[in-house]
This record gives sequence, C-alpha cells and structure tokens, in this order.
Amino acid sequence: MTSADVAAIVAELTTGETTLLDAKIEKIYQPDENEIRINLFARNRGRDNLIIESGRRLHMSKYLKESPKVAQSFPMLLRKYIMGARIISIEQHEFDRIIKIGLLRGGEESILIAELFSKGNIILTDKEGKIILPMKPVTFKERRIRSGEIYELPKNQINPMKTSVEEMKEILSASDRDAIRTLANQFNLGGLYSEEVFKRCSVDKTKPAAELTDDEIQIIYDTINEMLDPIRKSSFSPRLILKEKKENGKTDSNSNKGNGGAVSVAADAPADNGTAAGSDTAADGNTAEPAPAFTLPPGMEIADVVALNLAQHKGLPFVEFKTFSEALDEAFGKAALKEVEVKKEEIKQDKKLGIYERRLKQQTETIEKFDREIEKNTKIAESIYSNYAFVESILNVLNGARDSGRSWDEIKKIIEGAKKENSNEAAKAIVSIQPADASVTVDLTDYKAVLDIRKTIPQNANVYYDQAKKFEKKKDGAIKALADTQAIIEKKEKEKKEDKSKGTDFVLKRKKHWYDRFKWFTSSDGFLVVGGRDSDSNEEIFKKYMEKRDFVFHTQHPGAPLTVIKTEGKEVPETTLFEAATFAVSHSTLWKGGNASGDCYMVKGDQVSKTPESGEYVPKGSFIIRGERRYFEDVMLELAVGLELKAETRVIGGPISAVTKNGTYVCEVIPGKFNQNDLSKKMYRLYTDVFPDQKFLKQIASPDLIAMVMPPGESDIRKGPDGVKAKKESEE
Repeated sequence: MTSADVAAIVAELTTGETTLLDAKIEKIYQPDENEIRINLFARNRGRDNLIIESGRRLHMSKYLKESPKVAQSFPMLLRKYIMGARIISIEQHEFDRIIKIGLLRGGEESILIAELFSKGNIILTDKEGKIILPMKPVTFKERRIRSGEIYELPKNQINPMKTSVEEMKEILSASDRDAIRTLANQFNLGGLYSEEVFKRCSVDKTKPAAELTDDEIQIIYDTINEMLDPIRKSSFSPRLILKEKKENGKTDSNSNKGNGGAVSVAADAPADNGTAAGSDTAADGNTAEPAPAFTLPPGMEIADVVALNLAQHKGLPFVEFKTFSEALDEAFGKAALKEVEVKKEEIKQDKKLGIYERRLKQQTETIEKFDREIEKNTKIAESIYSNYAFVESILNVLNGARDSGRSWDEIKKIIEGAKKENSNEAAKAIVSIQPADASVTVDLTDYKAVLDIRKTIPQNANVYYDQAKKFEKKKDGAIKALADTQAIIEKKEKEKKEDKSKGTDFVLKRKKHWYDRFKWFTSSDGFLVVGGRDSDSNEEIFKKYMEKRDFVFHTQHPGAPLTVIKTEGKEVPETTLFEAATFAVSHSTLWKGGNASGDCYMVKGDQVSKTPESGEYVPKGSFIIRGERRYFEDVMLELAVGLELKAETRVIGGPISAVTKNGTYVCEVIPGKFNQNDLSKKMYRLYTDVFPDQKFLKQIASPDLIAMVMPPGESDIRKGPDGVKAKKESEE
C-alpha cells in the first residue's frame, strides 16, 4: 500500500457506513508471523474482520487464513490488554505509511500502531506512547522498538496534503535530483502518484527540480492537490486495474495498446460475477456498478489496486468496487489465502515423499542452485573480458581520482553529476561504490560485476572464475551424495518388490479384549501385564481384574500406573518380572522428568488394599500396601513399539525384549525432547519407509494408535525399524 492508499483506507474506515469508530474488539488472532486478524463488532456491519499485515496492508477482509491451533504469545497478550476495547480513533501519521488506532477500555486509553513500510511492525503503546508490546522487538540506529521504550516515529517526510507552495519551492530548489524523483522521495508520493502528477500536467518530469520555474512549481502544486482532493472528501473510485495474463513471460503480441485498445468487458454488461468492468475514458470518467462477489474475467490478472481514478490507467480494463477495503481484499487477501493453500499443498506433497525421496529432491535443487551460480560467475568473468577496454577506463578514472587525493564522497558526487548530464557512459554504468573495500559495482548489461579498483582486469575476472570453480567442487560433492541417495532408493525399491513377491497381502486380524482400554503388553514368557492410564483405570483394574495370586508393581514415585502381572496361578519367570518392572517405571512420571533409570517394588495381589488405617483417607487411584516388598533398583527407562503380524495384526508397546519377541519392525524409545503426538507421527513416517503395504499400515499403526502405546511425556527414537527388520530377516 502506498501513502495515498493508507490515507484513503483511513478516511474510509472513519466516515459514513464504513466507519469502525466505536467498534468493539472481540478476539485477536495471528495467522502468520507478520499478520494479525482483529475480530470486531461494528454497529453498521455486525461482526467483521480487520487484517493488519506489517509492512504491507490494512483493510477489512472476508478471506481469512486458518487460525493456529495454539495461539502465539503476541495475540494472547493483545487480548489481555485490548479485548473488549472500543475504537475511538483511526488516523494516519502525516502522509506516511503508519496508522494509529486509538482504543479505550475501562477508562484506559492505548494505541495500536501499524507500520506498513519496509518490513514494518505492529506495536501496542499506552496513551503516552510507551511501548507495551511490539510484534517484533527490533533495534535500529535511531530508535528501539521494545517493551518499555518510548515509541519513536521514523523521520518525517513532507506531507503533500498540508504543505504550502512556498515550502514546495524551497524543497525543490534545494534538490539535486530531477522533478519526479524529488516528488516521489521527499514528498512521500512514491512512484505511482509522482508519475500521475506529471501525467496530468505539462511539466517535464525529467527536468532537474532545482531548475523548475515558479509557474511550473505552481502547476505541480495544484495538480497534487487536485489529485488528492478525493481523499480529503472521502470520495473514492476503488478499483482493480487489470492486464492480460502473460504466457512464458511475454504479453500476447496481438493485444493493442492505447486508448480503447485494451482488453475490455463492456461497462454496461456485467462480468461473470455481476461486477462490471470497463475502460476509463478520462481521469474523472465513468463508474461501474459494484457487486460483492468477484471473479477475474478470463485471460486477465490484477495489475494494480487503487482508490482513485488515475489518468495513467486510461484505456486499461478495470473492475470497480463499492469500498476500497473490498478492492484491497481482492488484491491482497485473496492472493494471501491462495499462497497459504499452495504452501499447504507443497507440504502435503512433501510429506508423501519418504525420507530418501525428500533428500533426493533437496539434493537435486542444490545441484540446480550450484549450476546457476557457476553459470552466473563464469558469465560475469567473461563479461569483464568482453568489455575489457570499457572496464579498464572505469578503473583508470577511479584510480586517477584517488591518486589525485579526491575523497570517495567527492568521487560519488562527480559520478552523480555526470549521470544527470547523461553524457558519460562510464558514469552511467557505475551502480554503486563501496569505499570500505575500494570496490565498484558496474552494470555490464547482462550482469552486474563488483570490481576491486586495486586489481587488474584479469585479476578481477579471476575472482569470478575462482568462485565458479568453488561451486564446481561443491556440485561434484552434491552429485556424489545424490548418487548415494539414488542407490539407497533403488535398494529400497528392490526390497519392496522382493517383499511383494513373497506376498504382502496382509489380512486384518483384530479382536476385542478387556485390556485394550488399559496400558498392556505380553511378556517374553507369554504373561499378560496390564497398567492403568489414570486414577480411574487404576481403580478399575484393582476392583475388576486384579486377583490375589497376581503380582503388583508400583514405583517409589507418585504418578505411576498400577501394574499387574496376570499369573493365572503359574510360576512367573524372572524375565517377566524384570519386564514388568521396566514397564512400571517407564510409564511413570520418571519418564516425564527425563530420568535414565528408576526404582520400583513388587507385592502380591493380596497385599494391596483400599482399606485405610483409622483416621486415614485413601484418594482415588491410591492404595494401601501391607507386608514385605521386593525392590527392583536402577531399572532402565526404555520401551519399544512394534507391529504384531501373527495371530493378531496390531501395534504393540512395552519393554524391548517383550516387543522384539512378539512383534517385528521394532522402534526403541527413550526419554527425550519430542512430545507424544510428534514422535508418533515421526515413527509412523519411519514405518512408511520400510513397511510394504501402506494402506494396511495405516489400519493397524496410524499415529493415533502408536500414541496409545507410547509412554507419557517427551521421548526420542533410539533405534528405528530399519535395523531391526534387517536383523530379523537375516535370522529367518
């Protein structure tokens, strides 16, 4: 958005039916790192959404990005300070791309500042300008945007809507640039509206600003005021300027240019969506009936979005809207939403790739990048040689100036003067000078070359040849890595084909068991071990399923499952006892704490009771243990997840020895840094790389099913299914 666009949207949002004054702020969301969405209730429109994208745009929107499932800190803190507040003012700072939104809540005033220039920012301050919260804390040379600091506005430029003709004369006469650049930079008009000024008047835009006559300055002054007068009066002609879509970077050669020659949709014939489109006949010419829905006419794309009817758009097709917000929303909001969908699709496609396919894609892109760098550096070196005499003359002039004692600032001024006179080809070719390393950037038509004036032509060219050689070496390494990845993929494909030839038509075999709603595993010796998921399931196991002959395990720490070995009256081997101990400590809060080992004890079922001593109370999920206990000390916290593909087909979890005995494709897990859901998804992706039947895998071991057998807290994968699978196949 230009400064004029900002002036127009501020005027629109503070007048008439489109005003946001007195609107109440409800919720604030942050769909991405640079954008917030303010959900508000306005008396004239009901609930609506205001979009602020730092460095880019502010307008009402119907194209809403999906809100994050977990809110970021910035919108949450904004809610704390301004949710429920009413908007009492919206104003533009001078004629800059800064909008201040005044807010009132509970008698306290605050200001939400939207910076729409450069990378921009969104800042909440108190009434006195003290920063409460910035979206992006940053420090510049002249100002700090951080909590607790006083908000400092950027250096002011001239406001063309307030300046007098005398002030304009003073500024233009002191300028060392041409008229159009002076208007664009010093009067904050930018390129589009500076161009419009000279399109509307007879003054030569290339004339040096200091040489303009009083009459010419008066004409420019009057033209600016005439151009901006609709903004003062809030009388807009919001529109999208259209152009023909380009194919292969070139416009259709059959299209006509000029007045009446643009691709047109008749102004009195509605487009497909009912929105009229047409060609302007003058700067203050025809209007078109707006409509709420909008679809681009076939073969057209958006060239620009403006609030005013501009002379430079004469003869171009356009679509007019009722409000500037609607036009901005079509230009910015719709495109932003489409970008999100494209990114989602890219991520979706990327996720479909296996780990090695993703690596191959990245390596291919890297090699292409190296090829571009090699070509670029080689061509720059060749350009230096092909323009030998011209480059040498530039270096000689600069070296001569330095040898004569001229400063870099003096040299820069001389070059700028030569450029204005348009008489010196060497000066025109100099893009910039870097005094710090005595270098100059020269435009050699196809490429820009950075040259060290202290070096000869061959030495400067060799810098680029050497750079190309470095990228050649990097490319060689990348090609080797790509070949290795391709070999791995081919090996995997071969293994999959071999698996298919052996028969991978798995049959889903699943039964319902009473223990499915608990944590459980089958030990290496064939004993069922169950544990509670919470206090309720601990109680249920105790009341319904635990027998006096069973063995019960529990940790010394609170927050562990009631773990029971169903003995069925049989003698239980030591391997099962140690597996049950591992299961008990691994599913306790010890895992959440990131411990490597823990202690637990074992008792018989008849030693566990819910009957407290007199005067005591036993809360839900807790039990009284009486009698002797057997302790298991320094039991390692480690578990495994695997796939059972025999009598039943399901994902199983438990101690490593038990899962390895009863399943295949085993993943070993230990306490780590990934939460349960993230690790389950990661493990599922590993399974998709090695399991031959993807559809069947999803039925028995989806991320949700894997999460059900995982321990509480954060974990890491110590060993993936690849090695275990290879080991088991070699044993068979």
